[in-house]
Amino acid sequence: MYKHILVPIDGSDTSARAFEAALELARENGAELQPLHAIDLPTVALAVPGYDPAVVRTAFLQEGTEIVNDALERMHRDGVKGTSRIIEVNPLGDDIAQCILRACVDLKADLVVMGTHGRRGIQRLVLGSVAERFLRTSNCPVLLVPGRHDTQTMESIPAGPAK
Repeated sequence: MYKHILVPIDGSDTSARAFEAALELARENGAELQPLHAIDLPTVALAVPGYDPAVVRTAFLQEGTEIVNDALERMHRDGVKGTSRIIEVNPLGDDIAQCILRACVDLKADLVVMGTHGRRGIQRLVLGSVAERFLRTSNCPVLLVPGRHDTQTMESIPAGPAK
């Protein structure tokens, strides 16, 4: 039985699917749910002349607030208790996975539900995987929820070369 469930959300379809799974688990277990939005300002832009990080940060905070408020509204409608949280990545050494891990420890989460885009090959190499990095360091169970494009049935995947 779960008491504290953490779910990172970013406004994507994949995180929405993870949120739905976390919401159902929280409802079934009477657990507290914490939707978590992480803000990661691009460090490359910090060196651009005329760049004002305060403007970008404000826009990211506004977007994050809308995302977590939507989640809280859905939780309220479904009778699930919990509070949302917005965290910011420290550009001098943190990454999103580390921030999620700290939030997990703070909440004393006994389950983290995360969406995964299921990237492979070059995309995974270039873009990385927050879910994979978090999974490697987490000290609590993690439920990975695939994005829509990863939900093919085995029958729709070719078995090999045609004979």
